Amino acid sequence: MSLTTLDPRTALVAIDLQNGIVAMPTQPYPGPEVVARTAGLADAFRSHGLPVVLVRVSFAPDGADAVPGRTERGPRGLAFPEGWDTVVDELSGHPGDIRVTKHNWSAFHGTDLDVQLRRRGVTQIVLAGIATSIGVESTARDAYAHGYHVTLATDAMADADAGAHANSVERIFPRLGETGTAARIRELLATTRG
Repeated sequence: MSLTTLDPRTALVAIDLQNGIVAMPTQPYPGPEVVARTAGLADAFRSHGLPVVLVRVSFAPDGADAVPGRTERGPRGLAFPEGWDTVVDELSGHPGDIRVTKHNWSAFHGTDLDVQLRRRGVTQIVLAGIATSIGVESTARDAYAHGYHVTLATDAMADADAGAHANSVERIFPRLGETGTAARIRELLATTRG
């Protein structure tokens, strides 16, 4: 289903658009392109008085708050360069934005995101960010489970793996919400909010 409407209280939720993640190679869009489209969405949301949520992933220097489970990929080192978890400049500098720090894939797990949205009367979220199949998809699944209407800005997200991105966009997202381009979302914002 393509994008049909935006609720009166819709929030933009940008996932992991931070220095260390945006700098990684991504497909089908490079990180700076994802950032530019998300920044355009953020400006449009702000201009209509709608919430913008900037989510970043970060861990304590000793990794004590990192996800502990065993995986087939084995243990990950947690040595990150200084500033890797700082939200990119193109999205920073707006004091009214909501900031959420997560330690898991989903922006809902172990954070106050749901409380922040509900206190503002938000019933729908538009998701953008990196990586499509990890942070964005996990957050979309949780948003759906929490009862939010979910919209996915499919050209304002990317992944390290093109196949994983395509799987999320083509197979998973249509089961969780509606999809549309950043331009279509901005257009719908403009027409529904005068």
